Amino acid sequence: MSSVFEPVFLSPPGLLCCAGENGEGFYNSAIRGDRGGIRPLTLPGGSAAFPTGLVPERWLPPASAGVGYGPSRMCSLIAAALEQIRKFVEEAVNRWGQGRIGVCVGSCDNGSEWSLAAHRAYFKDGAFPSGYELRFQGAAWPAEHTAHIFGLEGPVLGIATACASGAGAVIKAAELIQAGICDAVIAGGVDIVSETVFLGFNSLEAVSASLCNPFSKNRKGINLGEGAAFFVLSREPLRADEGRIVLCGAGESADAFHLTAPRPDGSGAIRAMELALSAAGLAAADIGYINLHGTGTVQNDAMEALALAGVFGKEIPPVSSTKPITGHTLGASGALELALCRLVLQNGGKALPVHCWDGIRDEALPALNFAVPGSAAPGIRFCMSNSFAFGGCNNSLIIGLPDCPHELLRRPEAGLPAEA
Repeated sequence: MSSVFEPVFLSPPGLLCCAGENGEGFYNSAIRGDRGGIRPLTLPGGSAAFPTGLVPERWLPPASAGVGYGPSRMCSLIAAALEQIRKFVEEAVNRWGQGRIGVCVGSCDNGSEWSLAAHRAYFKDGAFPSGYELRFQGAAWPAEHTAHIFGLEGPVLGIATACASGAGAVIKAAELIQAGICDAVIAGGVDIVSETVFLGFNSLEAVSASLCNPFSKNRKGINLGEGAAFFVLSREPLRADEGRIVLCGAGESADAFHLTAPRPDGSGAIRAMELALSAAGLAAADIGYINLHGTGTVQNDAMEALALAGVFGKEIPPVSSTKPITGHTLGASGALELALCRLVLQNGGKALPVHCWDGIRDEALPALNFAVPGSAAPGIRFCMSNSFAFGGCNNSLIIGLPDCPHELLRRPEAGLPAEA
């Protein structure tokens, strides 16, 4: 990714996950380390119950078909999250027009709900149900559905880079704005806990039968979760946004070491973080909080700890993984965790998301500065959010207050002071 990065404005998020039905609820759960949203779920055809982060039904809107041939949980998650940012979308449309508003959505699962039901009908009746189309299980479907909700006519992109999909969607949204193709873009991620995903991760022996325990010597794998998180990115601040935050740097790398395992030395993750810092014009010491990828798997946590030490040395800022309270929301995780970083800045760093684990350090890993209950970062200006996915897809995002070292943000049309 180029080191030249023109910052874009990042609206407050619309989100829901098992830890909160909106941003305020999620932030409060994160700073308390509240894991109450993680409940046991039995695998299809199995007897063992696995801790899982499912969104409560009462938080979901009534089922609606939308773009598709029947109601789906994915539709409901998207609708609930997007409703929270409706005023930002409508302002962008009124200001720039439907053709100048794009959509970038990251997801891993897409249309498995419809696909599995349709194929069961095919095996039973010899034909797919009326209205079913193959595109409903394509990578672009969640993005198409999002554009349909608001009647948008700009570019519509589906991002499918495994667990970095949500973060990748935000980066692509920024690039559309920076290239002058769009004036604003809805960006984020969404995923559900489906049979396909659950069974796939379990076949890799990556799903833990106990609570997710990132960076512990006793870590055993992930807890799956579901959720959605969306923002409106824009080239100028939206009037409806009372607290301006900018995406001021992003880095992407592809170490391509293995289909599912990360490069053990962390060099791919290091590259992504260094690119993000360079793009933002920042030093490592400027980062006040890092939301870790922190899945709780043996290899990913080891790689990430080495990478953080490689970039920040012994002066690692407060860090935490919030997957223990949400579950691993896969394609939604990068956007959901970036939303939490925005909430940290929005609240002035008065409290940081707690790192939930058993406290038993893996002595083979570099020591990290885990946020504990009561941790705060007064005066915080910049947060980093990391997503490190299958296939060696590494994304690092930096957001900050709108006085990061970029002349672009001091333009009169941005509505900000001419001098820092």
